Amino acid sequence: MKDEPDRVKYRSKGRIFADILRAVQDDEKAITTHILYKSNLSHDRLIKYLQNLEEGGLLKRSEEKDKIFYEITDKGKHFLSEFQRMEAFVNGFGLDI
Repeated sequence: MKDEPDRVKYRSKGRIFADILRAVQDDEKAITTHILYKSNLSHDRLIKYLQNLEEGGLLKRSEEKDKIFYEITDKGKHFLSEFQRMEAFVNGFGLDI
């Protein structure tokens, strides 16, 4: 099947998780607004995904001076590393995940 040039590509849940984890890792301690811009999500969707990642032990939430921060955990770093390996493997075959 031919890939149409105007076809909209949607991100998988795994890719969205990886984008959020990268955004948090870049800042070490990231606030929601920075994650929102870097991961290109609506606020409602971001909050849902942050809760999923926190419940899965990939992110840790903390509060300082009335601000909420997120930090990537070792488990989150491991997920991101393995996702990047998988992404490189799949890309080697000319495919997207």
